[in-house]
Amino acid sequence: MKTLTLCLVLILSSANQIFAQKIKIKGSDTMLPLTQLLADEFMKRNIDASILISGGGSVTGISALLNETTDIAESARELSADEKLKLKKTGKQVTETIIAYDALAVIVNPANKVSQLTIKQLEAIFTGKISNWKDVGGSDTEIVVYSRQTSSGTYDFFKEHVLSDKKFTATALLMPATGAIAQSVSQDINAIGYVGLAYLDKTVKPIRVSADNGTTYTSPSVETVINKSYPISRPLYYIYPDNLKDAISPFVEFVLSISGQKLVLKSGYVPVK
Repeated sequence: MKTLTLCLVLILSSANQIFAQKIKIKGSDTMLPLTQLLADEFMKRNIDASILISGGGSVTGISALLNETTDIAESARELSADEKLKLKKTGKQVTETIIAYDALAVIVNPANKVSQLTIKQLEAIFTGKISNWKDVGGSDTEIVVYSRQTSSGTYDFFKEHVLSDKKFTATALLMPATGAIAQSVSQDINAIGYVGLAYLDKTVKPIRVSADNGTTYTSPSVETVINKSYPISRPLYYIYPDNLKDAISPFVEFVLSISGQKLVLKSGYVPVK
């Protein structure tokens, strides 16, 4: 039996192939519930497989990939030009595989009477140009902005696609995990934040968003991501080294299979097919 550097062991039997795997996956907190569900099912089907999952944000996962301390980086955004350059300098070739799609839902407390906002209003709120709910049809109270921390791919995506790469307001409260944003917004009537679809529940209210200056407003959902009517949606990636592709492929192939994509939908994300 030959042990791979990746900690992935391939055992060949005369009758068939049995994969005994130990895979490390690190990165996006948005993707944690999805990856855990997929990994649990894969391990049920492959009793010798062991998949270790940890979060910390997309940047943390990509850094771990560069440092060779993870086998797969899960990322809520594609690699940046700087990250690609760093990989090139180290001689690493990687594959970015889209395993699901997601919507970034802007959320408020259920008691907040504001139910819809334009992209321009969201930009103004999250950059601090608008700081009172009365300016967007709400009560005369200060807006409390919650955001992911800077190591998050969700932070990067929201900053680029909603804020047009402008800086978040200096008063934004940066949270270490998506679940922490949802919990904070659920407890504060004046709060606003953003989370992935899988984190929506009755404790928060998703805002309907308009990308055409108020002509149409759309709620975040699996359906509106599929039909591309919701304006804040993005792909979710597994990123892994090409030289380890053959070893990692059994898990990735399962994720992209019919069974795997059914689990994607079940967990509140959007299948790639």
